[in-house]
Amino acid sequence: MNYSYSRKTVLVAGAGRSGIASARFLLGRGARVILSDSKRREALEPGVSELLEYAAGFSGQLILEFGGNRAESFVKGDLVVVSPGIPLSSPFFEISRKAGVPVIAEIELAYRHLKGKIIGITGSNGKTTTTTLTAELLSGAGLKARSAGNIGTPLVQFVEESTPDDIYVVELSSFQLEAISAFRPFAAALLNLTPDHMDRYGGFEDYSAAKARIFMNQTSDDFAILNADDPRTAAMTASISAGTLLFCRTGEVTAGAFVRNGSVIFRGGEGDVELFPIDAMHVRGVHHLENVLAASLLALVAGAPPESLEANIRKFNGVEHRLEYVASIGGVEYYNDSKATNVDAVIKALEAFAGGIHLIAGGRDKDSDFAALRPLVEKRVRQVILIGEAAEKMRITLSGSAKIRNAVSLPEAVAFGRAEAEPGDVVLLAPACASFDMFENYEHRGRVFKETVQAFEKV
Repeated sequence: MNYSYSRKTVLVAGAGRSGIASARFLLGRGARVILSDSKRREALEPGVSELLEYAAGFSGQLILEFGGNRAESFVKGDLVVVSPGIPLSSPFFEISRKAGVPVIAEIELAYRHLKGKIIGITGSNGKTTTTTLTAELLSGAGLKARSAGNIGTPLVQFVEESTPDDIYVVELSSFQLEAISAFRPFAAALLNLTPDHMDRYGGFEDYSAAKARIFMNQTSDDFAILNADDPRTAAMTASISAGTLLFCRTGEVTAGAFVRNGSVIFRGGEGDVELFPIDAMHVRGVHHLENVLAASLLALVAGAPPESLEANIRKFNGVEHRLEYVASIGGVEYYNDSKATNVDAVIKALEAFAGGIHLIAGGRDKDSDFAALRPLVEKRVRQVILIGEAAEKMRITLSGSAKIRNAVSLPEAVAFGRAEAEPGDVVLLAPACASFDMFENYEHRGRVFKETVQAFEKV
């Protein structure tokens, strides 16, 4: 379909990275763009100033509406493009829909115009690691691959320079998938499903349904990659139109990737192929094995030769803020898992270590059930150091499972961990919460943790 935006009015909701990228694209296509955000302009710089400078060179018109959304702007346009951080349940989008104005996600806007293939990756945990690794496996095999989406670079930012030979490996949140209509990745992976963002969804079924939308436009010519070890994702195979491949770390599958005798095996139409030994992996934790299995399948269906995978697996050292090794000081290891913003992610982090853990947790609660942490805390954690808004809820829930203390800041929490840790122990930041009570985002939280640890190294 030929989409034209010339002389049309498009409201872009949200002036973060995704919104700015959408506005730039639409201005370049001659649209009149209303950029709307509830934040004040100073909180959105330098992106807004850069956009204004860019807009001066195009025929399209840019209108800024900051410090609060205006209902009338959501009904007088031809299209609304929503950034992933804004709930579709917002009454402003309901106003648009009632007025007959389509509401789409930035990834849907990009999909309309992007040349090349799209690989989509979603799940409650492991998205960024799997996205990064998949792109590296493809690039290492000589293919032209880019990572995009929730991982940092909005997909729409690649449109103008895209070619049919490109492969875009896109990390997708449930929020982005809520607002797609035609978006169709030729290969899509759902890594796992555990309760997350329950503060934004009516229940787990709503959240799961949003994730499953990644498969909704696929046909038998496409590929769906699912986790056989997760009963929720495995159960979806019956309702998916695409060709299904499973990954499994605990047993063999009919078609897909699994582990046998210490090696990763691919089972396809031509029998079993040994890809690489597990000890080629440098990333820690059984959950990372799942990520590696999924990334390997995605790389294979996108054209990477099986024999190319091992060398690139050996080069991969993980992703920042995802169970990231920071330092060893006095025989104590420090790990930054700031991206562990839900309970299931923290469980996976705790499972990566045999014991002696000094767990730093807390932040803004996402209506999580912290009781699920209790069995592992009792077995593997020496002390829990709590920060942020959720500290009291976590203290009550985990009371008696380990030594618990509160810290007023993350640096103080790291200091408490250092003071109590013995050689062989681990100080682990794995918050099980969002970061927005004390930090700009989880990256900011992770940087503060690493800077604090690195300052101890110099003492």
